[in-house]
Amino acid sequence: MAFSMQVMAQEKIEITEADYQNTRVEMADVMRSEGKIYVLVGIIAIVFAGIVVYIINTDKKVSRLEKLLQE
Repeated sequence: MAFSMQVMAQEKIEITEADYQNTRVEMADVMRSEGKIYVLVGIIAIVFAGIVVYIINTDKKVSRLEKLLQE
């Protein structure tokens, strides 16, 4: 166990001044230029809407059950 704690997952890479001044996000630029960013945003919106609908339905069911228990 002591041996496994000494193993490093990655090599240390020195951070340079150029790293701090890099403001480009290459992956987002590529996805935007190919039009795929809109598909990603759409999928995220659909998943979020599904979660919201599920939470609202669950809240309604719980409220109905609470009313039945009070009666």
